[in-house]
Amino acid sequence: MDGNPLSAPRAQWARTKIVATVGPACSEVDKLTELVMAGADVFRLNMAHGGPEQQQVVVDRIRQVSRDLNQPIAILADLGGPKIRLGEIPGESIFCRRGEEFFFVDDESKAPNELTATYEPLLEELSVGDIVMLADGTVSMRVEEVKPGRVRTSVLQRGTIRSRQGINLPDVKLSAPAISVEDHQHAIWASKAGVDYISLSFVRSPDEVRTLKDIVRSSSSKAGVIAKIEKREALQRLEEIVAEADGVMVARGDLGVEIDVARVPLEQKRIIRVCQELQKPAIIATQMLDSMHESPRPTRAEATDVANAILDGADACMLSGETAIGKFPREAVEMMNRIAQVTEESIAGRPPREMTRPRADNLQEITRAVVRGAGTMAYALGAKLVVVASHSGRTALALSQQRSFVPTIGVSTSETTLRKMCLYWGVTPLRGAPATNVEQLIRHADDWACEAGLAQKGDRLVIVGGSHLAAGPDSPNATGVHDIVIVHEVEGGAVQASRAPK
Repeated sequence: MDGNPLSAPRAQWARTKIVATVGPACSEVDKLTELVMAGADVFRLNMAHGGPEQQQVVVDRIRQVSRDLNQPIAILADLGGPKIRLGEIPGESIFCRRGEEFFFVDDESKAPNELTATYEPLLEELSVGDIVMLADGTVSMRVEEVKPGRVRTSVLQRGTIRSRQGINLPDVKLSAPAISVEDHQHAIWASKAGVDYISLSFVRSPDEVRTLKDIVRSSSSKAGVIAKIEKREALQRLEEIVAEADGVMVARGDLGVEIDVARVPLEQKRIIRVCQELQKPAIIATQMLDSMHESPRPTRAEATDVANAILDGADACMLSGETAIGKFPREAVEMMNRIAQVTEESIAGRPPREMTRPRADNLQEITRAVVRGAGTMAYALGAKLVVVASHSGRTALALSQQRSFVPTIGVSTSETTLRKMCLYWGVTPLRGAPATNVEQLIRHADDWACEAGLAQKGDRLVIVGGSHLAAGPDSPNATGVHDIVIVHEVEGGAVQASRAPK
């Protein structure tokens, strides 16, 4: 491979990132390679369906694909969280008729209408009037009577339930910790395995996000923590949770059971809006192209759903079963990529977005001003590329959140930072670029842009970096602040740049 992440044979570049879940349908090296070439930027490991030993094999394969393609690829480990599930049901399934009575028991079920659960305190925490949702909300029951070791319910909404399906309790305050012993172990493994992001399921408060961050940092990992919004309590403390997290996933499956499904679209928009204000990446997940489990084409409603998520401002869209167990994993990624391209074309040419909360990005004041100026300058000058040298990635993320349609190339001396950039809207991480010397970086960007067919003589590139680029990283004049913007006119490799005022 030529190492150019924007050139053929990889799919045409879409600014919205694609998260693909790894499973039996795509876990081999050749299949993972196909998904990257189709447009996947991040691979999700579902820790609820495979422990560290199994997932380490997948991590190693993804890293191999990354080396083979000479392209950074991010990995997201998704912790299972305190998911409550039904126990075994005789015959594996049973149809629940409206008005029929079922009993939750704390011992082994002895009758067809007796149910058990994986959550031991369940019977103690249920109260008369509580609603129990089963099978992703397709079946609902109301608690009618609570006795020691036995809870009687009546069916409100009929349907079939199966062994080990999820149980949702929308209005019940559960004592279950957000991070179980197993989740803790999985988080430590993911941190030591070099995973780039770790997501926490069923977040209820910012304290839970901080706890996972502490676990990650204690393992000497720089992995970002993604908060999954799928509980009513999370919506009530949304801004606090988003502020604490490194990114957010809108997990619409469980969220649509925890709250009225009619409210999910509005809450999705609100979550994305808060993420924009606080400059945190937002991932939209669950059933985006669900019919592509079995079909090579999505429904029109699914295509519209993906497009609307992008128009809402999502940084990434996620495929779950479509790539993990579906019959058409590559086609699903290609389709999502195509929808993203067409949707982005409809809003291309807009000026960079103004940040409504200038302090939310944790950037130094000069860096913030430089980032804002660089985006505006690139738009006004019709620049072909913005190249940002960023050690931690925060500056690249800030540029991403401006939603400039001038392609942004992220360079760094840190491979970890490059992989994190895979989740940033509109940012393409590039390996091998000299990120500590301004003249070398300009020459490299000039040569690379021309070779990739992204620029030609006379075109303009905007370079964003810190004083270390000019002074050298060990110079006493290197501040670590991004305080340099350079406008470079392409000369096919010749360095002729004019430095913009700070």
